[in-house]
Amino acid sequence: MTDPISDFTTRLRNASQARLAECVSPHSKLKESIAAILKAEGYVADFTSGNDSAGHKTLVVKMKYVNGAPAITAINRTSTPGRRIYSAYTEIPRVLNGLGIAIVSTSKGLMKDADCRRNKAGGELICNVW
Repeated sequence: MTDPISDFTTRLRNASQARLAECVSPHSKLKESIAAILKAEGYVADFTSGNDSAGHKTLVVKMKYVNGAPAITAINRTSTPGRRIYSAYTEIPRVLNGLGIAIVSTSKGLMKDADCRRNKAGGELICNVW
């Protein structure tokens, strides 16, 4: 797999559209940080780390639905391995005029776009969620 973050966002998008109760993905610290931001912003209900039957570490994300509609309308990967996109904190784009969030990888860790502007930290644009 060349882009595990894109795989994770695709799994979340597919689980959301299929109205699944949970989404299972291979574990990494970056994916766990993304899931923590999504939980804090109310896009997912919860997430846990566990092991599958083969003993590999997995990340289980409990999907959230509001009146039967998925909380995640769309989740798009911005920066890819072939095209990295970096932005200063003043140039971070607003997702749907502030209705969505952008997840940014900074030197201070993963943050949502509003936190980057508040802390004056730019970085690599990971994905957009709305």
